[in-house]
Amino acid sequence: MNVIVTGGAGFIGSNFVFHMLEKYPDYRIICLDKLTYAGNLSTLESVMDNPNFKFYKVDICDVPAIDKIFAEEKPDVVVNFAAESHVDRSIENPQVFLETNIIGTSVLMDACRKYGNIRYHQVSTDEVYGDLPLDRPDLFFTETTPLHTSSPYSSSKASADLLVLAYYRTYGLPVTISRCSNNYGPYHFPEKLIPLMIANALNDKPLPVYGEGLNVRDWLYVKDHCKAIDLIIHKGKIGEVYNVGGHNEMRNIDIVKLICKELGKSEDLITFVADRKGHDMRYAIDPTKIHNELGWLPETKFEDGIKLTIDWYLNNRKWWEDIISGEYQNYYHKMYDER
Repeated sequence: MNVIVTGGAGFIGSNFVFHMLEKYPDYRIICLDKLTYAGNLSTLESVMDNPNFKFYKVDICDVPAIDKIFAEEKPDVVVNFAAESHVDRSIENPQVFLETNIIGTSVLMDACRKYGNIRYHQVSTDEVYGDLPLDRPDLFFTETTPLHTSSPYSSSKASADLLVLAYYRTYGLPVTISRCSNNYGPYHFPEKLIPLMIANALNDKPLPVYGEGLNVRDWLYVKDHCKAIDLIIHKGKIGEVYNVGGHNEMRNIDIVKLICKELGKSEDLITFVADRKGHDMRYAIDPTKIHNELGWLPETKFEDGIKLTIDWYLNNRKWWEDIISGEYQNYYHKMYDER
């Protein structure tokens, strides 16, 4: 089987590439990535010489380039991780989110239609549902929860989801969508909460926390997420949406304190900063559907996963230090000029 993975040099995409190459040694994985600030080619260094892996530096909005790749590679499945996903950046510059997350999705699906009605999976987010009140712990997002977005990022992802379902209904394109809670684990871009706190704490820098840090997120270990997507593309029902959640609700402030404790750092490093505009208070996913239909459950408890994640950042300092210093950009050029 030939599987195109877009955004495969990013956090979740790269973990999915590793998962697929390890689990399915007879599959070919074709990775597409534009290599923006969040895509890091050095992440894929261990698989670049794998005969079943191929990498293309490409923008998913580039119709001629995407058509050429589809014609040459003849994919059986497309899994779309490619997205602008940083909420703060979407508030500063919404336009690029609309281009990549909506137009890019349509370009990929048009290619799927053109080259054989190819199976398409859209990786989405629980942020399309908006947020839940902190005083209603009994409420959870289900697949039928109305879309109610808060940021340009989540609006662009919700728009893409609606487009995917429209291609299913209008053209009969075989699609599925997964909406996941917050991921954490190896290769997480150091601008995000958990890796940012780990990196800053290790360097005894301030740990900036929005508002009072009371916002609640449902945390999912990235490898559990990859297993869920694997199940969906192989056994999921066409035209369906699947929520993928970790059953690990945590307040931001409690996560930061836990990281301080694990690293032996003082909580005095915590610095409260002005809250993000339109900041959602609580996300919580009900993954009953994917459990009942596909047998998936998260395997990693947060207390175990966060220790694994901290250990990974301790053992892979060069990876994230290069990103923080900007040195990883030089790696792109070095790897690309040679290839």
